[in-house]
Amino acid sequence: MDRLIHTSLSALRGAMHRQTAVAHNLANANTTGFRREITSARALWIRGEGFDARAQSSQEVLAADMSAGTVNQTGRDLDVAMQGDALLAVQPAAGGEAYTRRGDLMTSPSGVLTTGDGHVVLGEQGPVTIPPADSVRIDQDGTIWIVPTGGDPNQPVQVDRLKLASPAGSEIRKGLDGLFRVPDGGVLPSDPQARLTPRSLEGSNVEVTQGLMDMIEASRAWETQLRLITTARDIDTSAADLMRLPG
Repeated sequence: MDRLIHTSLSALRGAMHRQTAVAHNLANANTTGFRREITSARALWIRGEGFDARAQSSQEVLAADMSAGTVNQTGRDLDVAMQGDALLAVQPAAGGEAYTRRGDLMTSPSGVLTTGDGHVVLGEQGPVTIPPADSVRIDQDGTIWIVPTGGDPNQPVQVDRLKLASPAGSEIRKGLDGLFRVPDGGVLPSDPQARLTPRSLEGSNVEVTQGLMDMIEASRAWETQLRLITTARDIDTSAADLMRLPG
């Protein structure tokens, strides 16, 4: 019974982690540029003297679904949607460099360009700052043009170029903050071939219907393991009753 209980307990933990990942995906079904998290189970063998007879199940977020979401035109000058596998470089709160598909850009009161969730956008020269301007335009290659306040609309000025990178051939991992990073603090080089779609936003690639089905499946797996634990307890109780001496 001991093995059955530990096996069911391990499966319960895996089902809980899977439910957490699915719930997180469903909660971000409408988040701009969100990439669906993928969980996978793997065996963690218990090492020690004797035979390796037990293995705990580990259900973890190992990757993200990088398939494209739906791109919708918004008409807003600072909205951009990355094409292909291009990623936009940003600066997380902890520093360093990370990457995102979120393109709902905006300017802070100090003129710093940020994503909709507050991460500073990086350009070829570092964090991008937009001076006071009558208009802002972002080209397909990420070049940022402005018409300074009171300036000639026919003579725009280039401010910077968004750093667009491609993860092709490199390992990237998705963090708890939704950003992608290169392991061990690595940095992706700029991709001169990367392109974006101006005045558009890419939606989440989460399929709500599939997410609800995954949630139901994870819930049923949880209930199954609870029944197994209950069965193991009943069998253990019955075995103990059989060993009691009469009287």
